[in-house]
Amino acid sequence: MAVIGPQPVAEAARRSVTILGSTGSVGCNTVDFIDRQPDAFSVEALTGNRNVALLAEQARRLRPRLAVVADPACYGALKDALAGTGIDVAAGPEAIIAAANRPAEWVMAAIVGAAGLEPTLAAVRRGAIIGLANKECLVSAGDVMVGEVMRCGATVVPVDSEHSAIYQVFDFDNADKVESIVLTASGGPFRTLERAAMASVTPEQAVAHPNWDMGAKISVDSATMMNKGLELIEAFHLFPMPEERIEIVVHPQSVIHSMVTYVDGSVLAQMGTPDMRTPIAYALGWPSRMAAPSPRLNFSALGELTFEAPDDSRFPALRLTREALRAGGAAPTVLNAANEIAVQSFLAGDIGFLDITGVVEETLSRVPERALDTLDDVAEADGEAREMAMGLVSLRAPARAHAT
Repeated sequence: MAVIGPQPVAEAARRSVTILGSTGSVGCNTVDFIDRQPDAFSVEALTGNRNVALLAEQARRLRPRLAVVADPACYGALKDALAGTGIDVAAGPEAIIAAANRPAEWVMAAIVGAAGLEPTLAAVRRGAIIGLANKECLVSAGDVMVGEVMRCGATVVPVDSEHSAIYQVFDFDNADKVESIVLTASGGPFRTLERAAMASVTPEQAVAHPNWDMGAKISVDSATMMNKGLELIEAFHLFPMPEERIEIVVHPQSVIHSMVTYVDGSVLAQMGTPDMRTPIAYALGWPSRMAAPSPRLNFSALGELTFEAPDDSRFPALRLTREALRAGGAAPTVLNAANEIAVQSFLAGDIGFLDITGVVEETLSRVPERALDTLDDVAEADGEAREMAMGLVSLRAPARAHAT
């Protein structure tokens, strides 16, 4: 099994940084950290999607050499906004990849969705340190990405709170002494709700996460527990551990972010408040640590920490992700693409909450298995899965409309 472990690096006096996806939540927090310690960082490039005003404001604060907007139609607006600053401006998908290729030591890969695959891979191929916040890199293109990381000597430092937690306590030099890794899950807003009652939950209820402040899509993934299944796939690629030794446990308080069990019975856990600024700061500062404004744990006020096994019968997404990981090839890509379509359809009111995993399972059964050797293979499987999932949604939508 290939291992994405930390590579030896020499700490630079001033770390050069590129932020891919600087206008998203993770990107904005990364910008904030750099702005707090301007003497510790120099910024090579910032990229955003369409939010020209925010991207320009970030560029004026951090003074990157290059600012790129993904939407070519926004080029003129960005150029006007940065006129006279001396900052180079570009636009379009190819310009995003070119930004990733620029000589920054450290790259935050925070572009959401499949659009982040090629830029992240470009940074990997030049051996950069990658702060990985893009799930698709490992869920949809895990084998391709891992192969390139190993070939090019890049380092991947995960930004997801669970994978960051494991990374901080996993002994890569003695991986044979690790017995298992344990991903913790909050259980989402419907942790105790009977499955029959889930049929009538609304998008507003599904996005109301009890602990974390997240976007709508990932909040729905938490409600179905699909997010934990996707994290299991990511963990499989990040750490030298077979699928059957990656455990999931529900921990409603979200204080312990994940754990590593060793052969002598020791369990090392990383703890903290549920605040994404902590794993972002860890990735940005790695292999050192940097200050973060996250609230500190007050142990005397914590009360009890509880744990329970996840219920696969009420949350079939966990079973589906394990089956997809075991199948390998295109199956995780298909699962991820179908889930994205199903969640979008649920948020739009076209299908019910329980239909989300139903669409995913049926898509997996209908899209043929195949090996994935290149990003083109990934894109083909992803597209086929999305088309199939949209067709399945259209079959369910009329029935839902009639029922309501």
